[in-house]
Amino acid sequence: MELNADDRQFFTAVVEIIFSNPFDDARTRIRALMPAAPRTAGATSKHPFGAVVPACEERLERLAAAGVAAPKDVAARDREILGYVMLFRVYHHYVDHFDALIAEQLTKGDEPVAAPFADALLAELRACGFNSDDAARYLALFYQLRRAYYFIVDSLLGDSPAMGRLRHALWNNVFTTDVRIYEKHLWNRMEDFSTLMLGETGTGKTSAAAAIGRSGLIPYDRKRGCFAASFNASFVAANLSQYPESIIESELFGHRKGAFTGAIDNHRGLFERLSNYGALFLDDIGEVSVPIQIKLLTVLQERRYSPVGSHEQLRFDGRVIAATNRSLAELRASTEFRDDFLYRLCSDVIEVPPLRRRLREHPPELEQLVSLLITRATGSQAPDLNDMVVSSLRATIEDDYPWPGNVRELEQAVRRILLNGHYEGVTTEAGEGEESSLATEIRDGSLTATDLLSRYCRALYARMGSYEQVARHIDLDRRTVKKYIERDAS
Repeated sequence: MELNADDRQFFTAVVEIIFSNPFDDARTRIRALMPAAPRTAGATSKHPFGAVVPACEERLERLAAAGVAAPKDVAARDREILGYVMLFRVYHHYVDHFDALIAEQLTKGDEPVAAPFADALLAELRACGFNSDDAARYLALFYQLRRAYYFIVDSLLGDSPAMGRLRHALWNNVFTTDVRIYEKHLWNRMEDFSTLMLGETGTGKTSAAAAIGRSGLIPYDRKRGCFAASFNASFVAANLSQYPESIIESELFGHRKGAFTGAIDNHRGLFERLSNYGALFLDDIGEVSVPIQIKLLTVLQERRYSPVGSHEQLRFDGRVIAATNRSLAELRASTEFRDDFLYRLCSDVIEVPPLRRRLREHPPELEQLVSLLITRATGSQAPDLNDMVVSSLRATIEDDYPWPGNVRELEQAVRRILLNGHYEGVTTEAGEGEESSLATEIRDGSLTATDLLSRYCRALYARMGSYEQVARHIDLDRRTVKKYIERDAS
C-alpha cells in the first residue's frame, strides 16, 4: 500500500527534523509540524525531538492495524521514510536504557559493561524488517547518538549563544550536518577527518575534544553481550608542551627495548594505547618541532607509524583532535609550523569561546559556572556558597572584566573566595607590580635561576600579551617561554 498524503507529509517532516543537528532551532520546526507541542520541546530537553514521538506512535499503530509492520509493506517510494520513522520509534523506546548504560560505564572505567537490553532492541528492529547486520549497526548508532548528546550537553555548561554555536559545531563534527549522510557514507570513515580546536588557554578545549572522542561509533559484541569498548578508553589526551623534546617521540609512538640509553623495556605510546574506536587529543600542537610534525603528518596520511627503535609498522585507526591557543593566522605565519601539516589537521576547525564572550552574551552563565565549580570543589551542591561567591565576584569584578585566564581563572577565583572571601582579578597594574617585585628580589639576591627566568617571562607576558612576543624579545623558544610562564602561574 501507499502512505496517504497526510502521513507521507508528516513522516517526511519528522525525518527532516530528527536527522538535523539537535542544536539548531528544533523548537520552531517541531511547533510548525505540531502546533500543540510543548514550547520547551527541542534541543535542551532530555530527549531532543521527543515531542514528536507520541504522534509518530499513533500513526504507526494505525498503519500496523492496516497490515503495515515493516517498510517492505508499503510502496517503494515510501519505504525509506517509513524505515527512518520506525528507527526513531525504536530508539526512543530504549533511550532510558542507553542513559543508564552511559551512567554505569562512567563508574566502571575502561572495562565495557553489559547491555542487557540489546537483544530485545535487536529483535524489535528485526521485527521492523531490518536484517541482522543492519540491526546491529543501528544499535551501535543509537548508542553513539545518545552518548554524543549526553557529552555535548552535560560536559559543556552554559546557555550563551557562543556555547550554543560550540555544541552545534561538535555535533556536526561527529555526525555531519545530516545524520543520514553519516549513516549512509561515513560511519566507518571518520578517522580521515581530523579536527583542529582553537581557543585561549583555560577555555575548556579538552572538555570539547572529549565530547567528540567519547562519541565515536562502537560496535556491539553479541557474544560478550556488551559494546566492543568502553567510551572511557576511547579518548586519550596529551599536552605536548609538557614533554621535553628528547622524549616526545617515544611518548607518542612508543619505543622498543634498547632503542636508546635508558630504554630498559618496551613502551607503548599514546597512539598504540588508544582504542580503535576513539580519538587522540594533542593539545598545544603549535609547540611541536618540525621533525615531530612530519611524523604526525605521516600518521594522518598513511595511518601507520613505527615505535622508536623498530621498523615494525603499526596501524592507527582512531581520530586525531589537535588544539592550540594560537590563531590560524599565527600558525600560517610561523616558519616553525608546516603548512602541509596544518592543512591535514584541519578537516574541521572549531573555536572554543573565551569566558568574556560567553558572559557578555549571557551574564547568568556566571552563576551556572560558579555552581558547577563549587560542586566540584565541595563534592555536593551548596546554594549558599554559590550566592556568596557570586555576590563577591559582582562586588569586586567589573562587568567588562576580560577574564584572561578564562574558566581556569574563574575556578581559581572561586577557590580564593572560599578561602579568603574575595578575588580582585588580574590587571595591568598587577603586571607592573610584578616587575617592581621582581626588581626588589633581584637586588636582594633571593631568586634561583629558574625562579628568575620564570618571573621575568611572566612580567614580560603581562606587558606584551603573547608568548611569541616574549620569546622573540628574550631570544628563547616559544615553548620554553610558555613553560616558565605557566610554572610561575601555578
